[in-house]
Amino acid sequence: MYIVWKEEADAATYEDARVGRVFNHRRPDRFPLAVVKASSEEDIIAAVKLAKERNCRVAVRSGGHSWAAWSVRENSILIDLGDYKEIEVDTENHIARVSTSMTGREVNGELNKHGLMFPGGHCPDVGLGGFLLQGGMGWNCKNWGWACEKVQGLDVVTADGDLLHCNASENSDLYWAARGAGPGFPGVVTKFHLNLIPYPGKGFRSSGYLYPISHYHEVFKWIISISPSFDSDTEIVAVAQYPEGQDELSLFILFVTMKHSPEEAERALRPAQETRPAGTTSEWFCMEDSLDNQYNNQARANPEKHRYCTDNAYIDNDADVPSVLEEAFTTLPHRKAFALWYAMNPCSRRELPDMALSMQSDHYFALYTVWEDESDDNRCRAWVKNVMEKVERHSVGAYLGDSDFQVRRTKFWADDNAKRLMDIRRKRDPQGRICGYLDHEDMSGVNGLANVHEWKL
Repeated sequence: MYIVWKEEADAATYEDARVGRVFNHRRPDRFPLAVVKASSEEDIIAAVKLAKERNCRVAVRSGGHSWAAWSVRENSILIDLGDYKEIEVDTENHIARVSTSMTGREVNGELNKHGLMFPGGHCPDVGLGGFLLQGGMGWNCKNWGWACEKVQGLDVVTADGDLLHCNASENSDLYWAARGAGPGFPGVVTKFHLNLIPYPGKGFRSSGYLYPISHYHEVFKWIISISPSFDSDTEIVAVAQYPEGQDELSLFILFVTMKHSPEEAERALRPAQETRPAGTTSEWFCMEDSLDNQYNNQARANPEKHRYCTDNAYIDNDADVPSVLEEAFTTLPHRKAFALWYAMNPCSRRELPDMALSMQSDHYFALYTVWEDESDDNRCRAWVKNVMEKVERHSVGAYLGDSDFQVRRTKFWADDNAKRLMDIRRKRDPQGRICGYLDHEDMSGVNGLANVHEWKL
C-alpha cells in the first residue's frame, strides 16, 4: 500500500495522486488528506481502518470517470483502485470475478478471448465500480436490461473495515443497495461476481444515418415510432453532433445489432433501412462492426484532457419528446459537445428486479458538453443549466451516472426505494465514514439525497 499524504508529499506528486486519474479536466478545488494507492483487498481494508483511526472519511476512485469527480473530497482518505486490476473467468459457468477499477474495454478484451461478453459502459475507460453501482446503462440496455442485473454477488469492505460477501441470501441489504445506490453505497466494493453472455462475433453489425438538423422533427418522430418493437438484440441512439470535418450541425441515428451471424444482423436492421426518411447526407447499412470499434468511436466522442459538463433526464413517456429536446439538439454550444437520446423501451416497461435501481422511462436524454478552454466554462455550464431547467419539467427523474448533485438534485429512485436505500446507508454506516453523495458544499452526510425535483418546486 502506497500513501501520498497532502502535508508530506511534494506538490506535483500530491496533485497527480489527487486528480491525475480524473477524466474531467474541469478539476475540483477539494483536497483529500491522503491518497492511498491500493493494489489488493488487504490494502483497501487497511485504508478504511486508517480512516477510522484518523476519524476522517473514505472516498473511492475506480475508473476516475465521474463527471463531478465524486472521489475528490475534503477531510478524506481517497482510496485509488487504479493499481488493483484482477479478473478471473469461469468459462464453464459464464461467470467472471472482476475488481472494480477494471474498465469495460479491459474486461471485454479478456472475455472476448473466450467468446464471452459483459454489457459494460459504452465509454472504454469507465471503471466497473461506479458504472455498476449506478445501475449500468450498458450495451443494448433497452433489451438486455441493466448491467447491474447481471451482478450475482459482490465483495465489500464495510465502513468498519470488515470484508463481506454479499448476494441474494447473504448480506442481502448491501446486495440490494449495490444495484443502484451510486456513490452513496455504504462500503467499498472490491470485486463484482458477474453473469456473462456470449459474444456475438460476426453478427456484430451497425447501420448509421446522418441527417441535416433541419430534418430533426421528422427523423426524431420516426426513430421514436420504430424503437419499441425493433429487434431485441439491437440498441438505438439518436445524437446531435458536429461531424468531424463538417461545419453544419447534424442528427445521427445509429443502430448497433449484436447477432451471431451476418444474415441475422441484416434481417434485424432491414426494417430501419426500409422505413428511414429521405434526406440523409451519408449512411451505411449492416456494416461489419465490433465492440472494439465501438469503443474507439466512443473514445473519439469523449476525448481525454477536455472539460466536461453533463446532465440528463428520463423524459416522461407521455411528453412530446422531439419538442422537449429541440433546444438541446439544435443549439449545441461547442463543436465537440453532443446531445443524445437513448431508446429504453421495452426494458423500461417491464417490472425491475428487487434492487435500489428503480428510475427509468422510455426516453433517456443526456447532454455531454465538451470543451478545451477554461474561459468557456461559464458559457458552456450556463447553457446546460438553461436547457435542463426546461427539460426537467417534462422528466420523471434522472440517472446517477450523468448527474452532478452539486448543481441539481432530482428524483433518482422510486420513493419507497429511496427511503429504503437511505435507511440501509444509516444502518451500515451510522458515522458517515463513506463520503456518499456529493451535494452542494458536501453536506448530505448520513442523510443522503432528498429524491425530489428541486427545480420543479
